Amino acid sequence: MQKFFIALGIVFITLGMVSPYLMRLGIGRLPGDFLLSGKNYIVYFPFASSLLISLLLTLLFNLFKR
Repeated sequence: MQKFFIALGIVFITLGMVSPYLMRLGIGRLPGDFLLSGKNYIVYFPFASSLLISLLLTLLFNLFKR
């Protein structure tokens, strides 16, 4: 269980470091990404970006699996 949480922490740190570069490529601002903002809050749900990244990773892992 400890190794899982360490790996999860590494994944979150890596995503945090890579996210500014992904925003420059346009990932994170796709038409299916939802942004709800109010007076005191902002909720961002990157639905289309998540689908795109999931599709790319699935294709990549399937290529290296064989």
